[in-house]
Parts: sequence; structure tokens; C-alpha cells
Amino acid sequence: MIELSQVVIVEGKYDKIKLSSFIDATIITTEGFGIFKNREKKKYIRRLAEKNGIIILTDSDRAGQIIRNHIKSFVNNGKIYNVYIPQIFGKEKRKAVPSKEGTIGVEGMEKDVIIKALEKAGVFQKKRKFGGITNIDLMEAGLIGKPNSKLNRKKFLKHFNLPNFLSSKQLLEFLNTSFTKKEFEEQILILKLRSK
Repeated sequence: MIELSQVVIVEGKYDKIKLSSFIDATIITTEGFGIFKNREKKKYIRRLAEKNGIIILTDSDRAGQIIRNHIKSFVNNGKIYNVYIPQIFGKEKRKAVPSKEGTIGVEGMEKDVIIKALEKAGVFQKKRKFGGITNIDLMEAGLIGKPNSKLNRKKFLKHFNLPNFLSSKQLLEFLNTSFTKKEFEEQILILKLRSK
């Protein structure tokens, strides 16, 4: 079992069941879009974020994105780890048909894939100092503000197994919780998104 001090926020009960099989942590469900109307749960999540930090682990589809952004909007203080699972097409075993967007959610992800996503988001890091990456760095790397930025960003997101619809702001948040500035620059060189 992986012990986490942070509280994990997922969409539904099947996501919670999946994570509970290998993660020892407080796991809270949003009941899908139910979080939008549940003031008590919002207050509870806000308190937990301030005390221990929260891990937002929603599906890599539009609904998951909306729920993630909503949680971020009401958690003003506290540490948030945005954990993104890859967009994998298929369906969960318990379902007769795929989801609306045809992607597998948290409940259908392999354990190792979820653990890698947690690692990428910096959940297990304690001593390294991440951050310092700015919009200017994204622009210099060709990820925003350039004619081929959309293509470069898509290549970058694919390389890191991240959802292809992340905004530049969400990408920046991910980078600053996962990389030092030097590591980011090394990745840009590896991917050949800009010349040396």
C-alpha cells in the first residue's frame, strides 16, 4: 500500500474503490457534478487542502476537466497536486459501452499508470525544489505564442502522457510541480522543440 498524507479527490465511487486497493489515504468523491451544489463538501475539501494538501485525480475528459477547474476555483489556499492520467481509448470492464468521449477513466486505469501520474505531479517529492518556469519560458520553448506552438504543445503533452486539451495555464501548473527550470529546458532540447 502507498501511504499518502494528502487527500485524494476523485469523481465517483468506482474510482475510489480502484484507488483504495493500493493507496492508503483519505479519498473523497465529487459525485460527478454533484460537487457544484454541495457546499459542505466544498468547505471540507477547502479545509483539507489547507491542512494536508489535496490531489485532484479526475478522468481525462471534458467532464473531468470541468470538475478539476471547479475544485481549483474554490480552494483558495492550500497545496493542490493536479494529477493527470493519459487519454486512453477504450471502456471500463463494468460498462457495456464506452464513455461519451470514448476514453478510460480513473477506475479503468492500470495501477502502474496511476502511480506514474502521481510521480509526474510531484506527489512523492519532498526535497527537490520545483518551479520557476514562466510563460516566457513556454514561449521561448515554442509551446505558446509561435506559429507552430499548437503542434509543439501536442508533441510535448503526448511525450508526457498528458491530456491533449490542457491549456497553457494548466501546462504551466503541471510543469512547476514536476520539473525544475533546468529539467524543463533539458526536456525541450530532448524533444527538439527549439534549437540549442
